[in-house]
Amino acid sequence: MTKTAERRSTEAAALPAPPGPHPGGDRRRRILLDQARAYAFLLGGLICFALFSWYPAIRAVVIAFQKYTPGSPPEWVGTANFTHVLDDPEFGAAWRNTLTFTLLALLLGFAVPFVLALVLNELRHAKAFFRVVVYLPVMIPPVVSALLWKWFYDPGAGLANETLRFLHLPTSNWSNGTDTALISLVIVATWANLGGTVLIYLAALQSIPGELYEAAELDGANLLQRIRHVTVPQTRFVILMLMLLQIIATMQVFTEPFVITGGGPESATVTVLYLIYKYAFLYNDFGGACALSVMLLVLLGAFAAVYLRLTRTEGEA
Repeated sequence: MTKTAERRSTEAAALPAPPGPHPGGDRRRRILLDQARAYAFLLGGLICFALFSWYPAIRAVVIAFQKYTPGSPPEWVGTANFTHVLDDPEFGAAWRNTLTFTLLALLLGFAVPFVLALVLNELRHAKAFFRVVVYLPVMIPPVVSALLWKWFYDPGAGLANETLRFLHLPTSNWSNGTDTALISLVIVATWANLGGTVLIYLAALQSIPGELYEAAELDGANLLQRIRHVTVPQTRFVILMLMLLQIIATMQVFTEPFVITGGGPESATVTVLYLIYKYAFLYNDFGGACALSVMLLVLLGAFAAVYLRLTRTEGEA
C-alpha cells in the first residue's frame, strides 16, 4: 500500500498544473477597457463635431452644385453657380478687399504685437498689470468692440475727429471714406486680436535662454543686433505659425465690415465672407453662397496644409 501511494503521489506531481489567469491577457483586456471608456467619453464631442462641423461643410459642397432655395426641391446645375459668382462685379472687389485687408493686417498685426511683447519682456515692474491691459480687448465681444469703434470713427462727434480737432489737426472720414475705410477696419481688427498674439510672443521670448543674450552682450551686440541675431532666430517657428494662422483668420473677416461699414462705401469694404452673407441672406441664393464658400475653403485649406506640414516637421525635429 505504501508503494502504491507513493507511485500515485509521483504521478500526480508529474501532471501539468491547471491553467490560471494569464497576466498578459489581463493587461490587454484592461487596456481595451480603458480605450472603450475613453471613446465613450469622446463620443458626445465627436457627434457634435460631426453634426455642426463636418456635415455643414459637406452639405455646402453639395449645394454649391445645386440651385437651392428654401421650400423647393434642389436642382443640380453643375458649375452654373460658380460661373454666376465669377460674373458678379462684386466678386473681384471682394477678393481684392480681402487680400488687401490680409496684407495690411499682417503689416500691423505682425509687427505691433512683436514689438509690444519685446517691451513687456523688458519691463521690471507692473508686468502683470500691463499684460492685463494688453489682453483686455480680447475679452470684449467682437460685436461690442465693433460698435465702440463705429462710434469712435463717427465723422461728426466721434472721439477720433474730436481728438484731431482738439489738436488742431485735419479730420478724416475714417470708415466713411472710400480711401480710409479698409485701413480703419484693419486697425479695429488689429486692436481686437492684439492681446492673444502678444502673450504668445511673450511666452516664446521668455523661453529663450538668458545665456544667449549674455554672450551677445559680451561680443558687443547692441539691442537691435541682439533682437536680429538672438530673438528672431529663436522665435522664428512661433512667428511663422502665427503668421499662417493670422492669414487664415484675416481672410475670414466679417464682423468689422458687417457692423461698422456694411460693406461700403461703394463696396470698398466688401469681403469674401461678407459677400457670402449677401448671397445667402439678401439674395436668397444659397447655391452662389456655397460656391463662394468652396472657393474660400480651397484657398484656406492650402494655408492649413502648410501649417500642418510645418508643425509636423517641427514636432519630428
